[in-house]
Amino acid sequence: MPTTQPPADAALAGADAVVPGAGAPAEAAPAFSPLYQQIKSLILRSLQAGEWKPGDMIPSELELAARYRVSQGTVRKAIDELATDNLLVRRQGKGTFVATHAEQHIQYRFLRLLPDGGSLDEQGPAERRIIECRRLRAPAEVARALNLRTGDAVLQARRVLSFSGSPTILEDIWLPGGPFKGLTVETLSDYRGPMYALFEAEFGVRMVRAVEKLKAVGAEADAAALLAVAPGSPLLSVERTAYTYNDAPMELRRGLYRTDSRHYRNELS
Repeated sequence: MPTTQPPADAALAGADAVVPGAGAPAEAAPAFSPLYQQIKSLILRSLQAGEWKPGDMIPSELELAARYRVSQGTVRKAIDELATDNLLVRRQGKGTFVATHAEQHIQYRFLRLLPDGGSLDEQGPAERRIIECRRLRAPAEVARALNLRTGDAVLQARRVLSFSGSPTILEDIWLPGGPFKGLTVETLSDYRGPMYALFEAEFGVRMVRAVEKLKAVGAEADAAALLAVAPGSPLLSVERTAYTYNDAPMELRRGLYRTDSRHYRNELS
């Protein structure tokens, strides 16, 4: 009696290993993870390697299923998770695309400061003033945050974001010198889109997640002057470490936020 061949992904699931198809990465995904997680890891590797860049359409589910020799359903589950993680974007009738910070709905993903009345969209884009952008040796705490050695080259930028003419956010930003070589005050000032979109377009660095620490502080003299508040005024301090693929830290950002007419909003689930 002829035997029935099990579906490819069922066979792979029993072996707990992915067999890449033509053009797939040579490395196998971790042998102990569920099959769709293995496919997710392989897609992530392609994103990290730049095979598909921000804004690019990735191959269809059927093409990826053939590439990795699994079922379309397994690929769909992997893509669903990547879309939930804001790494991919599904567009009805068009396909699946690599998410980019240049997209309108992504631009405010890491900006949680909202006006007490209305929304960010209603108040319009922030007006940006770049105060400085300089290259220096990393202080110890910056080096630790960016997984560098003390004294390695970093870029430090300072800017003020204003809404409706009112200075609202003062940010100090540190970036590793290697990936961001060539970043200047002029580059930051001339670019019209979000800063993270600039990092994607000009330096090939995509920020995919961030960790923030918040606390209340009083405005010191220099910050008070830049934010047009009295010294000692209450400000919200937001320290953010942003990561690219593979959990590599790529930015340390310290912001001081005015909250006299705005609030920090986060959704927990």
